[in-house]
Parts: sequence; C-alpha cells; structure tokens
Amino acid sequence: MAAENAAGHGPTAGEYIVHHLTHLQNHAPKGVFDLSVFNLDSLFYAIVLGIVTCWLLWLAARKATSGVPGRFQAAVEILVEMVDNQAKGIVHSAASRKFVAPLALTVFVWIFLMNAMDLLPVDLLPWIWERIYGAAGGDPHHAYMRVVPTADLSVSLGLSVAVLLICLYYNVKIKGAGGWVHELFTAPFGNHWALYPFNFAMQIVEFIAKTVSHGMRLFGNMYAGELIFLLIALLGGAFTLTGTGIGLAILHIIAGWAWAVFHILIITLQAFIFMMLTLIYIGQAHDAH
Repeated sequence: MAAENAAGHGPTAGEYIVHHLTHLQNHAPKGVFDLSVFNLDSLFYAIVLGIVTCWLLWLAARKATSGVPGRFQAAVEILVEMVDNQAKGIVHSAASRKFVAPLALTVFVWIFLMNAMDLLPVDLLPWIWERIYGAAGGDPHHAYMRVVPTADLSVSLGLSVAVLLICLYYNVKIKGAGGWVHELFTAPFGNHWALYPFNFAMQIVEFIAKTVSHGMRLFGNMYAGELIFLLIALLGGAFTLTGTGIGLAILHIIAGWAWAVFHILIITLQAFIFMMLTLIYIGQAHDAH
C-alpha cells in the first residue's frame, strides 16, 4: 500500500494489513449482517476468472485432435479424465454425470484460478487500483482492493449454497417430491410418528452443517494464506541499510519464495477438496436412506 496515513507517514503494520483486508464495497455496512452490501472487488475477479475458466475449457475442446496432443490439450485431458473417474466412483447415475462431471471440472478450474490470485504480489493490483482511483478524483487512502475471491466469506459460502441448491434439485429429481419429504421425516432414526420431529431436525442440521463447513473450509485456508503473504510483505517493508534491515529483507525473499511454493500445493488441494465434496454431496442426494 503506497498511501500514507493521516500524519503524513507510511502506514503502520496494523494499518497496512487492515487496508489490504478491506473490501471495495458499494456502501459501508449498516450492521453486522447487511445483505445490501456487495464486495465489488470479489464479484469482479470471480466473474472475470469464471469467464477465463469457460474460455480455457472451450479452447481445449475446440482444439482437441485425435492425433498426438499438445501440452495444453494433454494437461486438460488428464484433468478431465481425473474428474470423470472421480465422478464415476461417486455419482452412479450416468444421466446425472452428464451434468455433474462438467460441473465438477468447472468448479475445480474456477476455484483453482481464484485461489491462484494469492500468488500475485500483494501490493501489485491494489497499487494499480490506487493510481486509477486517485486519477478519477478519489482519495487514494480509501482505494480498497482485495484480489482473492475465495478469501471472501460471501464468495465461498455462495459457492457452497449453490452446491446445496443443486443437491436439493437432485433429491427431488431422483426421489420425487413425496419421496424426499418422506425421507426428511423418516431418516435417520426410523419411520415412526414420534420420531418425525427429531428426524426432520437432524436433516436440517445436516444440510446446514455441510453447507457451512463446505464454504468455511475454503475461506479459512485462503484467508490464512492471504494473511501470511501480508506478514511476509511487511518483512520487505522493514528494509533499511542496517544489519537488521538487510537481514529482514533477505528473510522476506526466502520466506516469500518458500511460502509461494508451498501455497501452490494449498490452492490446488483446496480446489480439489471443494470439487470432491461437491461430488460427494451430489452423490448423497442420489442415495436413499
């Protein structure tokens, strides 16, 4: 963050982190839970990366040949085969897999790209946005910009809620509306009128718990990764022409490189876990208790 604080000095460590963790919003929240607030930065990057995901998969399909594949086609074919094998082992309906397998592939690539935004230098895009915001007449001190959509709870929970809606759709499609309602009141404890309230309560708790944990797992890991990158960036900000300052700068380079390499595994693993849980939850919607 290049902007200075009100005293005319560079930001403190706390101010730097708070600035980077503040969203660009349509207006300030009026309370803890305000559904009229939109995180415009998360929406922008999520939509752009969603378009990029569709374009990459479309490009791979358009350029597919029966001969020796190029590197890009080979990578996509390996990914498609991996997702298709996972879908076959979890969702046993061939008809459902025609939609579920491409959905899982899209989810994996989309979340991977959103997670990968964490690998960009933490100050790069916010610095560019500061200059644009200031040139447009705004106050650069309030030019907020977060670039990792999955580190935004509203995005990760939005994805998990979308999975929940798909699961509800397949519950009704596979079992029928009457069959699903019957299952809501008779599982898991049994078909007895005295157990109906407990069965229904347990089913609702299960749906809520799966949805919340699905989104929170992705959010928690990506938020923590973003915060660690900010802390590493502060080491570089402590550079001075002293032994301590030079040592911190060297540590900044080493720690940044090491965490970036390790983070590649994290962003891939989190995309894979979200995809697998999506398949598992949809597969469970096909099973009768």
